Amino acid sequence: MTDSTSDSKPGNRSESKSERRTARRAEREANRKLRAERHKPPGKFAFLPWLFMLTGDVEDLFRGEVPLPWLGGLGVLAFAGLYALAVFTGLDKRKRATRVPFYALGGMATVTYALTLGYGGDWLLCFPLLSLAAGIVLRRGMTESGRLLSVVILTFAGSAGVIAGIRGGPSETLTVAYGTLLSGFVTAAILSLFETVAELRETREELARSAVERERLRFSRDLHDLLGHTMSVIVVKAEAVRRLAPRDLDAAIGQAADIEAVGRQALTEIREAVTGYRESTLNTELDRARSLLEASGITPDIRQSGPPLPPQSAALLGWVVREGVTNVVRHSGAGRCTVEVRGETDQVRLEITDNGGGVGSDAAPAGSPGNGLKGLTERLAAAGGHLTAGPDGRKGFRLVAELPVDSESEEDHRS
Repeated sequence: MTDSTSDSKPGNRSESKSERRTARRAEREANRKLRAERHKPPGKFAFLPWLFMLTGDVEDLFRGEVPLPWLGGLGVLAFAGLYALAVFTGLDKRKRATRVPFYALGGMATVTYALTLGYGGDWLLCFPLLSLAAGIVLRRGMTESGRLLSVVILTFAGSAGVIAGIRGGPSETLTVAYGTLLSGFVTAAILSLFETVAELRETREELARSAVERERLRFSRDLHDLLGHTMSVIVVKAEAVRRLAPRDLDAAIGQAADIEAVGRQALTEIREAVTGYRESTLNTELDRARSLLEASGITPDIRQSGPPLPPQSAALLGWVVREGVTNVVRHSGAGRCTVEVRGETDQVRLEITDNGGGVGSDAAPAGSPGNGLKGLTERLAAAGGHLTAGPDGRKGFRLVAELPVDSESEEDHRS
């Protein structure tokens, strides 16, 4: 019964670890989608409520306060339909390459001039809506330059000011002209900004994927170069052992010794090749810390938040995690240990706390650079960070490492 229970524990640990990794991946994907939604440009229906600016004109039509109300009603319907068509096609990636948005905008301009020259008054509010539609249709990306947008909006604004002066009065000239000018340029600027941010995000993701693919290709080439010749030698010598064993045991033993030496050398070369990968993966050290704490009977609480870290920062924090958790296991006598990594755009903070009564050790774990916490303090100081360690209240120990994050260092590393 005891054996079966103990045998089931590693499987449960690996299964729970796999579930945690899956949960973390799902959380990262959800956060990515949330950021994408947050930076998503206004949708097609976001501009339709602006048609309520014409509510006063529609009320005048129903009251019969304007001549030929049926003609004005047809004009309002035509204006609203052409406005919706211009907005929808101007924001549709598939329709943007066609002439439909431009035809809709031309129809809107014709109806706008007809309504404002015929009725004046509140009908002049058609010009800001016309300018808004022009900002959508003629924004950057739909035309070769911004000159066409500027000329069209300035023409609409000037026309609105002139017609307002003739049909509405001098007091409305500046208001209508300014509103027309502002609505078009602001709409075009906002949409262009959203699209530029989306393009930059896609480019950054593509560059990241390309960097990962290049690194994988380089690593596979390194492994091929390391193992190709070695495995060929091992195969040849193994065949020699098989041939020599029946008739010359001493020679076969010599060949087997050569296989052992070649294998050990291959292991050494592989370790040297992958050392950089292990050092630059903070997530790997956190997973190892969780496994070590669980195996030592200490309840782990591992937390990580913030953007991805550059390889150099991740490598340094990986050593801090290894040293700090090793000290907890060896010297603290704790029942619980918390490891928290909080990353920001310009700084990352790592904090390791336990509820034991031990103290930090000056003995570094095997293979780590420097001399325990002293070596880590020097390494962090060289990178512009600092490390503090000491008792945490009446009971327990706290290790805090703070390190500045330079985004340019990651780009330099990739290039």
